[in-house]
Amino acid sequence: MSQLLNEIQWGEPILQPITDLAWEAEVKRRAGRVGEIDRRVAPNKWLREACVALSCYRPSHISQRLFNIGSLVTAQENSCRYCYGANRAFMKILGYSESFISRIERDAHVAELDDKERAFIAFCRNLARSRPRPAREERDKLIRLGYSALTVNEIAFVIACGCFYNRIGVLTACPPELGFERVANGFVGRLLGLVGPLVRAATTTRARPTPVLDVETLRSGAFGEVVVTLSGLPAATVMKVALDGAFAPTVLSRASKALMFAVVARALVCRHSEAAARKMLAQENFDASEVEAALATLDSARLPSSESRLLPWARATVHYQSFAIQEQTRALTAEIGDSAALEAIGIAALANAMVRLAMLLE
Repeated sequence: MSQLLNEIQWGEPILQPITDLAWEAEVKRRAGRVGEIDRRVAPNKWLREACVALSCYRPSHISQRLFNIGSLVTAQENSCRYCYGANRAFMKILGYSESFISRIERDAHVAELDDKERAFIAFCRNLARSRPRPAREERDKLIRLGYSALTVNEIAFVIACGCFYNRIGVLTACPPELGFERVANGFVGRLLGLVGPLVRAATTTRARPTPVLDVETLRSGAFGEVVVTLSGLPAATVMKVALDGAFAPTVLSRASKALMFAVVARALVCRHSEAAARKMLAQENFDASEVEAALATLDSARLPSSESRLLPWARATVHYQSFAIQEQTRALTAEIGDSAALEAIGIAALANAMVRLAMLLE
């Protein structure tokens, strides 16, 4: 069974919080509050935008109830003490009982759930865990139970991007929001829980609308065929903006980023994602044998020595123990510096999300 909240071993923060008053004002306007993660990703513009876009995301085809449950399950599966604690506390404030949350965590029978919701939770756990990624049959099962194809695609996005956000929390060793957790578990939390439906209604109206892009726009850019699976959902725009930002000229070379995606794709046995990464590497003048050698050895003479170190580390972010991967990330940060490490964390997190999402192509 996945670890419970108090079983997760958590290290000291790897990156220090950065104060950027203009950005914090934007986060408050869009998300309502500034979290510990927001201050740690603040120096990297594409990553901080991706994080706030995801924290503000409101589903258009799944209920807020399923969204909350799925976020909790995903954070638990990814052993993110930061996100798990925050999601659990948020559910308490929204009026979910301790016994309901506890039974979800323990993957026990919950009388309040119907067959559709139980299948949803199983799909969430399997996609977050990806040992292996869910097959087409699991997606089709949800459709047979009454979910529309578009709903299932949004479910996959929510879980995949939970994996992204969870990895930001884990790989930065972001300190938990203990104050928020105490409030949720105390008198004020119980009081708010009594008006949970009103709180839930307020959370669904805060975020600004996300524009829906046309198919050709979605298909252009990195991993466009994966992004197109979200066509018709605001999620498609969120994913495209994140990918476009990640592969723009920034701290790390484009080749290093593409190889990190390829490493994650190979680890999760995703032929679609690996092919897309290889296409990008061909544009960087890597031939097929050079890519294969890099994937086989987790090293490449074509990369600067500091960036070559990212390949075995990226492989380790696919499945991990939280404290162990935090120690690896701490050592990597000491070698390559905070700026490069922060971008690497964003790329590894995005690769893990995108490759999981690519199961929609299977």
